[in-house]
Amino acid sequence: MSEAVIDHLGENADIIVPLANGEPVTLLDAVERVGDQLQGVRVHQMHVMHDRPYLHGAYGERLRHVSYFLSDITRPCFREGTIDLVPNNFSEMRAILKERTTDPLVLAAASPPDRHGYFSLGLNADYVSSFVGRARFFLEANKRMPRTFGRNQIHISQIAGWVEADYSLIEVAPAAVAEADRRIAALVAERIPNGATIQAGIGSIPNAVLSSLSEHKNLGVHTELISDGVMDLVELGVVTGVEKQLNRTKTVGTFALGTKRLYDFLDENTAFELWPVRYVNDPRVIAQESDFVSINSTIAVDLLGQCASETLGGAYYSSSGGQADFARGAMYSAGGQGFVVLHSTAKNGTVSKIVSQLAAGDVVTTLKNTVDKVVTEWGVAQLRGRSIRERAAALIQIADPAHRDRLTADARRFGYL
Repeated sequence: MSEAVIDHLGENADIIVPLANGEPVTLLDAVERVGDQLQGVRVHQMHVMHDRPYLHGAYGERLRHVSYFLSDITRPCFREGTIDLVPNNFSEMRAILKERTTDPLVLAAASPPDRHGYFSLGLNADYVSSFVGRARFFLEANKRMPRTFGRNQIHISQIAGWVEADYSLIEVAPAAVAEADRRIAALVAERIPNGATIQAGIGSIPNAVLSSLSEHKNLGVHTELISDGVMDLVELGVVTGVEKQLNRTKTVGTFALGTKRLYDFLDENTAFELWPVRYVNDPRVIAQESDFVSINSTIAVDLLGQCASETLGGAYYSSSGGQADFARGAMYSAGGQGFVVLHSTAKNGTVSKIVSQLAAGDVVTTLKNTVDKVVTEWGVAQLRGRSIRERAAALIQIADPAHRDRLTADARRFGYL
């Protein structure tokens, strides 16, 4: 019974939960059922995908959520003040949780145990897999969770308890691709050499880039997110990993999120491996791959090249995630390239996303000194190693033509041109 997990919670307990489909729904249901009896319990998690009363302050300080990356569900909760948000780089999550928690209890979804007594953490490794052998685990074995490989295995002797479950996993269909996405994708794809190792983030533009790589050869994947787009390239034989320096022939990620077709494809598929995020996102690891390519979206870029990827108009929208991790790793890779991609405008062309200055309250996610190439549907701005004058001029050239005169006037006023 899922209620058995309550026996492992004391006052001021710290619970660590994986992101996305790694959340054990029935176990957190059990915790919430006794929410008004708890005292000072904190749930630490990134990217929640199940709405719950405690997220909205139903139990006050008795049971409170600590977020490390906002989702559609937790974004309004943060604005209401019913949850907390801890800024972080995804690669450093295990270190932060180790410092921030005391004798944590990890609650995680998993595949049923195999004949050897091993559970797989299924679609996840993320920050949770680093706690195997270092923290107490209580698992929910979901019959529909795929069994995956890598460093996300845990033996039945290493857990405090487990329950069975049977419910559908959340699916996320690939974002619809617009014409502007295809134009951006073409500019990125033509700059990616055969044999490169790639990382692609979340959103319509990274999806479009993956779709544009169908004629490439012998690509490798070392990425935070394994998506449907990655699966498609593996099926086509484009991704083979034979030229990777690390985990040769394996497609490596730290979590997977997509459709049921992806989940079925990953089940018992030894070509894929899920590794802890402290390894996958470590810039020092990423840098060991030659010709590493990172592709990540942003919300706004100013004329110095600063990228605001986690706030919108000064209000928190998500968090840093792994964008800076991969941008830095690509910077140190021999032949590496870091692409920051975005549409040139928003709100039907009335708002430029290449901005003179970031909005008050906007947070810089990727530093100007790290940013390599910024791409819109109007072209590519090469920033690394360029002067402020060169940067401003290049970014204005990839802004929508309707906004270039104003950006030019602002750049002159700031002394950039």
